[in-house]
Amino acid sequence: MASGQALPRGIMIAAPRSGSGKTTVTLGLLRALQRRGLAVQPFKCGPDYIDPAFHAVAAGRPSFNVDSWAMRWETAGAVLAEAGNDADIAVCEALMGLFDGVARDGYWGNGASADIAAKTGWPVVLVLDVSGQSQTAAAVARGFKDFREGVTLAGVILNRTGSARHVRFAREALERAGIPVLGALPREKAVVLPERHLGLVQAEETAEIESRLDGLADFIAANIDIDAMIGLADRSSVVVRPDVRIKPPGQRIALARDAAFSFVYPHVLAGWRQAGAEILPFSPLADEVPDSSADIIWLPGGYPELHAGTLAGARRFRAAVSQFAKSRPVHGECGGYMALGEGLIDADGARHEMIGLLGLETSFALRKMNLGYRRVELLEACPLGSPGEFLTGHEFHYATVLAEPDAPLFKAMNSDGEPVQGGGSRRGLATGSFFHFIDK
Repeated sequence: MASGQALPRGIMIAAPRSGSGKTTVTLGLLRALQRRGLAVQPFKCGPDYIDPAFHAVAAGRPSFNVDSWAMRWETAGAVLAEAGNDADIAVCEALMGLFDGVARDGYWGNGASADIAAKTGWPVVLVLDVSGQSQTAAAVARGFKDFREGVTLAGVILNRTGSARHVRFAREALERAGIPVLGALPREKAVVLPERHLGLVQAEETAEIESRLDGLADFIAANIDIDAMIGLADRSSVVVRPDVRIKPPGQRIALARDAAFSFVYPHVLAGWRQAGAEILPFSPLADEVPDSSADIIWLPGGYPELHAGTLAGARRFRAAVSQFAKSRPVHGECGGYMALGEGLIDADGARHEMIGLLGLETSFALRKMNLGYRRVELLEACPLGSPGEFLTGHEFHYATVLAEPDAPLFKAMNSDGEPVQGGGSRRGLATGSFFHFIDK
């Protein structure tokens, strides 16, 4: 039976486009609120998995993805309500521009962060990069104010400001338009975090992460009215069906977990645990072997290409996974999929031998970006589900596939409903693909 569950007071940090500074604002705000003694729950719109890792360090609690294209609302609503049930305030970081999504709707929206804002009722704080403009910022923000019913623009933060005169011109124009200015952030290179690919370097790879986050918090506290931000946060509720749960692939799941295999969506792990599954972490980079009592080995995504030599030399790990696959399933997602293949060529052109349970050969010497939502139909029974079952997820990698000789695991479509190459692989009890599972 469905029931209503309260959401914590919350706000969304959004922007007109990527690169406006919303991640800087979000991370600094999370740490500043946490230092005030508040239990602050982070969320991230869309399928991005790097920003939430930074959120978790900044807030001291896991950050969860919510998505209108790849998640049923029942799933997203449960994530929002359950993750934030003991929080004083929630801070949700938008993806790309606030209204940016894909052309064709998925479960209940097109993947735009505005879908989440409208559904939760959380007000939006817009981060505006005003470098190269002043009064025009008011016209940009004014367009956001009336663009979509149900989305409330509560105020703006001016980013990359110049002189006091620059700030005054922009502030006065915005206030005449009836839009509060909550702060102004001067240009400051020292607070920028390093980037890789389309997103940030993983949190665990960033040197001096705590001091960097504290610096961001100091920067935000000095230039933004945090009390006003807290005052804007609004409360709402969602209807949650208790029978909507992500089914675990086994009762005891041996999960690779280290710098090479760092990515699993938090809501997936939470769903497994809520269903009674036990997670048994181990480190391939440390040449650890999976728990012999596990029902399944799950190799998640990450950056195995950065550690290919170490993985090639992890002989105990490779032998144990090969032995395990003779009697029980082994599944790899993205980076884990590459590790299950025959070989991986790194960015310098050196080939490294992988586990060899699948015939996959990949190369980073020949980089090719693969990015987008995926809807897949399973062809055979596997850890992801049953034949004929449809799943939604996301693909993001730079590997070039040199060989993928095994039988496909699924048929895949992109967000436009068009067939796409890359149906994964299956051989015996070993399966894998570049597809990151989100919901079904």
